[in-house]
Amino acid sequence: MDLPALPMSGALSESFAEAFGRAPEGVWHAPGRVNLIGEHTDYNDGLVLPFALPRGVSVAAARRDDGVVEVRSLQAGTAVTASVDGGTVASENWPADREWAAYPVGVARVLREHGTGGASLLIDSDLPQGAGLSSSAALECATALALCDLHGVEIGRPALARLAQRAENEQVGMPCGLMDQSASLLCTPGRALMLDCRSGLSTQVPFDPAASGMVLLVVDTRASHALTGGDYGRRRAECEEAASLLGVDALRDVKDLGAALAALRDPVLRRRVQHVVTENHRVEAAVGLLRAGALPELGAMLNASHLSLRDQFEVSWPEADATVDAAVRAGARGGRMVGGGFGGSAIVLAPAARARQVRDSITAAYARRGWTPPEFLEAPPSQGAHRVA
Repeated sequence: MDLPALPMSGALSESFAEAFGRAPEGVWHAPGRVNLIGEHTDYNDGLVLPFALPRGVSVAAARRDDGVVEVRSLQAGTAVTASVDGGTVASENWPADREWAAYPVGVARVLREHGTGGASLLIDSDLPQGAGLSSSAALECATALALCDLHGVEIGRPALARLAQRAENEQVGMPCGLMDQSASLLCTPGRALMLDCRSGLSTQVPFDPAASGMVLLVVDTRASHALTGGDYGRRRAECEEAASLLGVDALRDVKDLGAALAALRDPVLRRRVQHVVTENHRVEAAVGLLRAGALPELGAMLNASHLSLRDQFEVSWPEADATVDAAVRAGARGGRMVGGGFGGSAIVLAPAARARQVRDSITAAYARRGWTPPEFLEAPPSQGAHRVA
């Protein structure tokens, strides 16, 4: 079942007027993302290949001149008021019902250094929380665009992505890489974004499943994840330790995988290195397939990525494994978990003619295990963040 459509910007503007007693000065939208391939490579200075979803986060906003950001959400039902000149949100021990607001407040505090100020913000989203579709980055990027426009601050999108990443790293305390914010800000319709996370340089790569008679399904496994927990940070620390032991700045710099594995005593670190190095190669192979018009052959890359994430990086979860297995058995070309892991979503690449059988097979696999039924979303590559009103 598809998720509900994003409300019209006019409806969000009306809700803003009801909440704040004045009309907004604009409405901005930033999409969620799916990473086609290249998982846990971003914070290793590696390569990723995300594309934007047709769903995301919208922010209606109006400028304030008192140095305060007031944030409300149609989903959370709570209002948060904070100074843009405060310290880090992560150090302030906000209660659980306010944690969602750390993302827009954090962005406001980082952008304050570049000339923005206070604002009233009303947030709406049609991205499922905890599904691994980067709702947090979408919130950051919609907020960043709104604040820059409201206060007349011009920041190039690659630089704005790094500032949004910094807000999540420093303000929220989540050690994410650059991919999610870059995807939300830089992606274009009908394209995937080949992003070099070290240089920040990117290239648009043709990606049109429908033109090849294929469909890419996003499967929300309904197993929620929270990447601010310890597992994600532990994986990043393991990669950094391995890079240090190998004498390289980041695992992206490992050129001879066999020699690197032989040099590491710790089997856990060997597994982490093997995933990162081979995943970067899979991104390059995937780009070659897309440019050659060989989209169906991408399925093998997706399967290999999933096995590596499951066995080498150890971040998959039972619902994701069952999703990929059931999809391939029903005729899909391939699939893999997406996002940081430990819950969230998977993607499945299938011939359009077999999409119904693939959905039914996955749903039946969940039913046999007594799991909550999954949610399905067809995901055509869509427009990046923009002002809509």
